[in-house]
Amino acid sequence: MNSAYAAWAARWRVPLGFLLGIAYLVFSRPTVGILAAGGALAAAGVALRAYAAGHLAKNQNLAVGGPYAWTRNPLYLGSALMGAGFAWAGGSWQLALACAILFAGVYWPVIRREEEYLRRQFGEMYQDYARAVPVFLPKLTGRRGYPRSAGGKFQWKQYWKNREYEALLGYAAIMIFLAFKIALH
Repeated sequence: MNSAYAAWAARWRVPLGFLLGIAYLVFSRPTVGILAAGGALAAAGVALRAYAAGHLAKNQNLAVGGPYAWTRNPLYLGSALMGAGFAWAGGSWQLALACAILFAGVYWPVIRREEEYLRRQFGEMYQDYARAVPVFLPKLTGRRGYPRSAGGKFQWKQYWKNREYEALLGYAAIMIFLAFKIALH
């Protein structure tokens, strides 16, 4: 992977996400049914992100417990679920396509860049972990994740320190906005 592109993607992922968010607010066409279904999927993403954030002590130790026993990137998987849910709730296939392109074009290189950092930071420990746990989608068959004894327990302190409540607040704001949009049309 081109490291310059990965660095660019890491720097621009949030601003590009905000641009997509503005387009979403303008072009979404929700209905009650798709808001409920998409909102439920997005809520699952929020919950996964919260669970992962409570296990993550950034730059201190390798997170391997909780959802990290099943996927090396539960925060990004949660973000993908949120994006898919909101794309569904927005009722626009064009927005869904833009969300998928943003995720693939920006977040995938960021994931790879972070993996390079973790390999340097944690060496053989990360190599063992990477061999046992898939990069993104959890395996549904075969080996059942990373050994439970290797990871710590969920900690609310870490959840708050990682500021994951911001994802919950964003979820609530989008759901309220979409509900108002339905009411006004």
